[in-house]
Amino acid sequence: MSLYTKALSIGYNNQVLFENINLSLNKGQLVCFMGPNGIGKSSLIRTLAGLQKPLAGEVNLSGNDSSFHPKEIAVVLTNKVTAANMTVYELVTFGRYPYTNWNIKLSSHDLKAVEGAIEKVRLYDITDKRIAELSDGQLQMTMIARAIAQDTPIIMLDEPTAHLDLNNRVEIMRLLRSLSHEMNKAILVATHELDLALQTADLIWLAGKNKNILKGIPEDLVLNGSFDEIFQFKGFDLKTGKIQHQLFREQTIFLTGTGHEFLWTKNALERTGFKIISHAEDASTYGISVYVIVEESKPHWILNKYNQQYKLSSIEALIQQL
Repeated sequence: MSLYTKALSIGYNNQVLFENINLSLNKGQLVCFMGPNGIGKSSLIRTLAGLQKPLAGEVNLSGNDSSFHPKEIAVVLTNKVTAANMTVYELVTFGRYPYTNWNIKLSSHDLKAVEGAIEKVRLYDITDKRIAELSDGQLQMTMIARAIAQDTPIIMLDEPTAHLDLNNRVEIMRLLRSLSHEMNKAILVATHELDLALQTADLIWLAGKNKNILKGIPEDLVLNGSFDEIFQFKGFDLKTGKIQHQLFREQTIFLTGTGHEFLWTKNALERTGFKIISHAEDASTYGISVYVIVEESKPHWILNKYNQQYKLSSIEALIQQL
């Protein structure tokens, strides 16, 4: 099942956030929707999920009308869960309620779906924990498990990694990518996590300046300047993924090596204010050269500084010697 929009305009009252947008969210894809803060990412999610009426245009599922059923779209919003005494297991079972009848009794199939969602998100160690006892990351994982248990072809999430540490942010984005590919689901994530979106998304929807939405794979939007135009980065080079450091030293260093040891050495020297050259016919021209060498998985650094040679065991020692 896929979701389509036709000439869709969204917003509130007389405030138009996006207009005349034509989008498709297809199964087997992880799509990240990005844009500056306050641009209307949450409003788009709510409109596509049928929780907010569009100002104009249509949203439909595989050519059908726009009256959605909870068996078709699962939504994870940023709203806080107020049932603090509910357990993780109980919250995950809420995903099966659209399939129950008036007595809200879970069938063996429902229970199997709940257990499968808990296993997929690896929540088995905290199923008896109450919501009030969870960390932000655990709560987000629980909400995603509830959406998985709902077993819909489409899942939409609004800022699922907000306020989480790096490990939890990476885990959630990897999980969503896995769900889209392995379970053939269409997943839309509204996020401001630029670095993670660039590395995990199959497709990016990028809020444009003219109430439009740009679409493309992450690499194309980086190379054609779309991200730079929208976010207007200050001191950050998106093409290299690095902060642009001020070269406050007058010394140029010839640096050579391979692997991540070389990359982290280059980063440290540039951060410390040196200009780095890695391709030169005559390294002695620059007076200082550094060779990153890895032997038996252990790195060391050879520094040639004005006819003196030093063998160093850490980047910190290298910088101090410079």
